[in-house]
Amino acid sequence: MAQAIRQIKKEVPNQQEEQAQASAEIMKELTENKEAVMASIQLMKGLHEMGIYDALRGMLDNRTEVGAIAIQQMNQPMMHNVIKNGMNGVKFLGSLPSGETEKLIGGIGLGLKKMSEAGQKEESQSLWKMRKKLGSPEMKASIAAMAAFMEGMGTAFAQSPHKEQDRKG
Repeated sequence: MAQAIRQIKKEVPNQQEEQAQASAEIMKELTENKEAVMASIQLMKGLHEMGIYDALRGMLDNRTEVGAIAIQQMNQPMMHNVIKNGMNGVKFLGSLPSGETEKLIGGIGLGLKKMSEAGQKEESQSLWKMRKKLGSPEMKASIAAMAAFMEGMGTAFAQSPHKEQDRKG
């Protein structure tokens, strides 16, 4: 009959074996991800040449002073407005339907392009030429959109709490 196992020997690798295994794993990952590693090295080289690492090292060495300056700047009344306006801007963008935003930004871009082209032509604009342009479907659509925008903005201004405070004050 077989004898019962009474002792279990657990083999613990020594430090040299652990280092050799870790080195092998690292080399395996490096060779499998060669393109990513090379791109990372190029990026780090560029940042180093620009002096970014020196600036970051200086900031880390003086982190207490840098943190104190940052907190002082954040406590300025103007910064409170910047933060509030940023949050309101994000809320505003979040409230707009993406299709409408895309359409609006496209229209603004095209309008700026047309404005730039008109400035480069250096044509003199007579009142008669401008009056003829007002009859075009594009101009009518733009004027109607601006009128609707102004109506909506006026409605918001009329309901503004500032108007009620002005009456009380």
